[in-house]
Amino acid sequence: MLFLSSQGIRLVAVIVATIVLLTACNGATSEPEQTEATPPASNQFGFSFVNVTEEAGLGGFKHIIGDYGDVLFPESMGSGCGFIDYNGDGWLDILLVGGGVFPRSPQKFEYALWLYRNNGDGTFTFVSPEAGLVGIDTYGLGVTVGDYDNDGDEDFYFTTLYENMLFRNDGGVFVEVGKEAGVAGPSEWSASGIFFDADRDGDLDLFHGNYVKWTIETDKYCSLNNREKGYCTPETYEGISGRFYVNNGDGTFTERTKEAGMIPSPGKNLGVAEFDYNRDGWPDLIVTNDTQPNLLWRNNGDGTFTEIGALSGIAYDEHGKTRAGMGVDTGVIDKSGEESIVIANFSREMIAVYRYLGNDLFQDISARSRVGRISLMTLTFGLFLIDIDLDGDLDMYAANGHVQPQVEETQEGVYYAEPPHLFLNDGNGMFEDHAPDIGGPLLVPVVARGACFGDYDRDGDIDILVAENDGPVHLLRNDLVNGNNFLKIKTRGKQVNRDGYGTRIVARVGDHVMERRVRGGSSYLAHSETAVIFGLGQAEKVDTLTLYWLNGHVDTFTNVQANQELLIIEGEEPIVMPRNGNNLAAN
Repeated sequence: MLFLSSQGIRLVAVIVATIVLLTACNGATSEPEQTEATPPASNQFGFSFVNVTEEAGLGGFKHIIGDYGDVLFPESMGSGCGFIDYNGDGWLDILLVGGGVFPRSPQKFEYALWLYRNNGDGTFTFVSPEAGLVGIDTYGLGVTVGDYDNDGDEDFYFTTLYENMLFRNDGGVFVEVGKEAGVAGPSEWSASGIFFDADRDGDLDLFHGNYVKWTIETDKYCSLNNREKGYCTPETYEGISGRFYVNNGDGTFTERTKEAGMIPSPGKNLGVAEFDYNRDGWPDLIVTNDTQPNLLWRNNGDGTFTEIGALSGIAYDEHGKTRAGMGVDTGVIDKSGEESIVIANFSREMIAVYRYLGNDLFQDISARSRVGRISLMTLTFGLFLIDIDLDGDLDMYAANGHVQPQVEETQEGVYYAEPPHLFLNDGNGMFEDHAPDIGGPLLVPVVARGACFGDYDRDGDIDILVAENDGPVHLLRNDLVNGNNFLKIKTRGKQVNRDGYGTRIVARVGDHVMERRVRGGSSYLAHSETAVIFGLGQAEKVDTLTLYWLNGHVDTFTNVQANQELLIIEGEEPIVMPRNGNNLAAN
């Protein structure tokens, strides 16, 4: 009997799909072809994905890399995506980064930012012009969302190849205030950004990573196949340190990178996530670096951070080598109650999984968690932890795609366009990639970059949005039929920041304990829904729900019924949010 690995199953599936397509092109009769938008046959997992991009109204978007044949380094890095409720109606809207063009490019460039309003019926309407997102001349990369001025609507920060931009939301119309607010920075290649309340003073501070020193004039020649120009690796360029800005509480920020102890830094930052790994109540940062050691910034609680990446064990792989760190996320993935870190890496490097042991130490469990071997040959950018089947534990989605179009000529078993991984958790932090078994759009190879998640249709399960480099966006609707229940929580701070970023939420169902954190950022160049969704399995209630707010206040509720969206205001009783009307959180 022949046994195939998940990687083998994936390859066979792609070959079979190609044969079917060629047969159809030759005029042969066959069964109706299954496409991305066709729901796969029922499976034992109780859910499936359907690509609803076209029917949702997102088919007009295409990311532009602005090339003109010179194969410039930034073209390979792709763009981000985000879920944002820009008009406060309770429905997640979609924000996409359009890319950009270089001076000699013949490509037509319409919008740097594409905002799609959720119509509440599974469709979206393009609204960038009426939302003020026009005439933006830049080369865009990532977005992160946060109510930095605590006025009740969602603002966002836009990282670019040049100066960055801050878009203040004024009643559903955006005004660019980056220079005025002090966060535009110099013209430099930025990557992922994140809002978080570093000093716990009630307003959101900002960190963004930077990549390398690069200009068109300094772009270097590299070749993968010794015949034509390819994209250089980051070792070819000097890295740039990220930047940290403290919110002054009056709509402006002050850069405190040096004063906070974040310089010197190797740069080449791509991903960033906020968490509190040591449970001291102060937000820490993990920053992933491309061919440089990953950074763990431990918050000292006095406005400064101490970098302990190497000491903690997350800076290098188990052989002491640096990897090409890209997307990153954190979460409690097992019954230890401790947070783990997952990091996307290059092909032949595997996805990294680090489990916290205490005393500032993490252990590399990439191989033991069963993630390492399956992800060894793929190149992952977007990466996040979600409870995709609502069974009460965190699963992992990995968006894959190589950076070198010629890679298939020179490396066996490595592909430019790649299907994703979907690792399902057995509840003990052991994972298995079931993307090949679930099928549908999870079998389709793309050149993925930014990836984010959110319950855009408000049915309680988690949907996925993936941005493709020099290509379309992919909205994957989760069709959950296993009957599992959920509890969705939106936080609003009064003494803490209005978004409630940094709030740790613990749900107890019988003997089972689940933990989630309210925050922005993570993944790669992306922003996911900040409301927390707990999967409850067949349980009909949460026995105890506890919110640990960033200022030390604790709210506890008992016997919370399942299948509800709750707005929890700091220090108040939960409010049930209507799922077919206006969002109470906006009032």
